[in-house]
Amino acid sequence: MGTLLFACWSRAAKFLLRPAASFCPVRSSSSSAAESTVRFRDKVVDLSSYLPNVIRNFSIIAHVDHGKSTLADRLLELTGTIKRGHGQPQYLDKLQVERERGITVKAQTATMFFNYDQAVTPQTAESFDGFTSPFLCKSYLLNLIDTPGHVDFNYEVSRSLAACQGVLLVVDAAQGVQAQTVANFYLAFEADLTIIPVINKIDQIGADPERVKAQLNALFDLDPQDALLTSAKTGEGLSQVLPAIIERIPPPRGGIDSPLRMLLLDSYYDEYRGVICHVAVVDGRLQKGDKIASASSGKSYEVTDVGIMHPELTPTGMLLTGQVGYIVTGMRSTNEARVGVTFHHSQIAVEPLPGFKPAKHMVFAGVYPADGSEFEVLCHAIDRLTCNDASVSVSKESSTALGMGFRCGFLGLLHMDVFHQRLEQEYGAQIIATSPTVPYILEYADGSKVTVHNPAALSSNSGQQLVSCSEPVVLAMIITPSEYVGGVMTLCSERRGQLVEHTFVDSQRAMLKYRLPLREIVVDFYDELKSITSGYASFDYDEAGYQIADLVKLDIMLNGQPIDALATIVHQTKAQHVGREIVNKLKKSIERLVVMFIFAI
Repeated sequence: MGTLLFACWSRAAKFLLRPAASFCPVRSSSSSAAESTVRFRDKVVDLSSYLPNVIRNFSIIAHVDHGKSTLADRLLELTGTIKRGHGQPQYLDKLQVERERGITVKAQTATMFFNYDQAVTPQTAESFDGFTSPFLCKSYLLNLIDTPGHVDFNYEVSRSLAACQGVLLVVDAAQGVQAQTVANFYLAFEADLTIIPVINKIDQIGADPERVKAQLNALFDLDPQDALLTSAKTGEGLSQVLPAIIERIPPPRGGIDSPLRMLLLDSYYDEYRGVICHVAVVDGRLQKGDKIASASSGKSYEVTDVGIMHPELTPTGMLLTGQVGYIVTGMRSTNEARVGVTFHHSQIAVEPLPGFKPAKHMVFAGVYPADGSEFEVLCHAIDRLTCNDASVSVSKESSTALGMGFRCGFLGLLHMDVFHQRLEQEYGAQIIATSPTVPYILEYADGSKVTVHNPAALSSNSGQQLVSCSEPVVLAMIITPSEYVGGVMTLCSERRGQLVEHTFVDSQRAMLKYRLPLREIVVDFYDELKSITSGYASFDYDEAGYQIADLVKLDIMLNGQPIDALATIVHQTKAQHVGREIVNKLKKSIERLVVMFIFAI
């Protein structure tokens, strides 16, 4: 061990005597360097010199409103990627719906460059198998991915983690661990990522970092000494974040001399350039002008532009192993750019990357044009938007009352609302949306099973004998102050919930796990939960299969005719209550329309 330590320090001494100009990762030939440069702090940076040993890919994950987007802003400022005070707060929240709602709904990537003098130790020398030793470098390339914090956008988080080797787990110093904190931790843990706990907002009144450290240790077995104490608002403690990322998160592993393999992380449609794909290079290298092919379809493309997000699209001419960036290939169909696809050089066979698990749709709703003649406009808008939101399922359907439209599957109610809002804001589509429903499984006497996404498609007189109906259930996790436990348990019981687990996070807060029918939580459960707990409870859930239930189809009739758009499936015990609610709302709406009609005359 002593010999190794002496050898490391001897090599370091030789390089430390070199001029400052020699402190760079790896030099490339002048011809390739000219095609792969980007300006950083008024200097030209050669992207081809950033091999995997000086790259760190990480995500920021947190419960909603724990300060992760503000932390991302500070990191962009500390690295000189953006200027402090320039641009809007939450810089990476670029969608109008994100600005209005104050939440992140799309994961966003930014590449940063950071100069750092890393301490020379035998451990750091051994941690970069075969690559240039870390003490030869001062400049690091950091790929930051800011992720959503709401449970409905977990699919965005899971896809982002596929491009990372580590995460910053941000926890509010006053609120402590919340339901989505737990869910995000296990996403990162199952992906075998390095987890750096960051206790944020330590400047707040009521902040108790020691209590939060104890929670992190009790729930996740994280060493309290590893937690970073920060305030993204004031800047306190931020100087330790970037060094921790470099020292604790391992570099991406991949073969720079291996055949190209790229994972498609995200995409969106640009009216002028076609589909722009966000990719992570797992193996090999990509250059502008290369011919690439999709491992799933076999279709070939020519790369017309390639670069990084710095934080805007910045052409570099190439991407190397471990780097995250964008490519433009002239794709015009959004069906060609489905997330999880592996791209490789044409004519070179490779083993496709694992990709992503399919999104599990929890809520379904009909989407129709407000004007029936605008169906093709709506079709075009949905096609473009689903390119940027791969977690939505779409199929055409027709309604007697509303005409031609689409049956869309979403990850949750907020996801559905955001999708509708984006259709209107980004594409000018005027829509009518039906009430959300959940998928049911019907089993008949002949052994056949049918999954029903649209209650209107379920015939009351099918001629087949129905044996059983099954409804989807979820495993819900609620973290609440202890004084509200009684009210929360009453609410869950009223929603046909079954208590699975009741534990305490600490002396002040309890964690309840309930098995609940999905139908009971998709509409107003969260609002009632917040009301009962004065806004202090947090809520997260995961799908937990199906259970047999006593379900009935509820039809609403107007002038003796059933309205298919208002049909729903409910539990037998709640049919009257739900029916009366719908009829009362209809009665008020119809009366209002009559009054408006009379005034119009």
